[in-house]
Amino acid sequence: MAYRYFYDCEFIEDGRTIDLVSIGVVDELGREYYAVSTEFDPSRAIEWVRRNVLDKLPGPASPLWKDRATIRDELYDFLVTPVRKKTGTHPGERIELWAWYGAYDHVAFAQLWGSMPELPRALPRMTKDLRQRWDDLGRPELPVAPDADLHDALTDAKLNLARWESLEAARRDRAALGQH
Repeated sequence: MAYRYFYDCEFIEDGRTIDLVSIGVVDELGREYYAVSTEFDPSRAIEWVRRNVLDKLPGPASPLWKDRATIRDELYDFLVTPVRKKTGTHPGERIELWAWYGAYDHVAFAQLWGSMPELPRALPRMTKDLRQRWDDLGRPELPVAPDADLHDALTDAKLNLARWESLEAARRDRAALGQH
């Protein structure tokens, strides 16, 4: 059985480097983690990132601003700490990470530990992609966030959880109709 986490990263990238700005994660029960890196260089951001991501970040005095090592340690604890579920806890369950167009998100996530071999064994080596699942299920209607809320990592992570729930409902409906 898998325990799923839905996440989103905001980042600055230049075709060679992906630099984490913020990360938001929610689990299937709605627990949340959100942090903003103190280590990205805002001068490298293109205008779109400045306008749509950087301008939405909490003020610099917010305790949500953390160095990458703190984010890494807190995120690890958030992902692997047992959580009471309806059927018990999730120790021993396989952790799944899910994102919308998750390739860059996974790189930004994994780089918190350094190179890929340094990623702890308890964490997945890949992120499953909600966008691909949406295609596979015939592109059913999905919830949308108001434009003003997009590109905030925690808001987008919550939207990813809502997308998952919609996709699972669509999958169940297809199964009930005998479609694969």
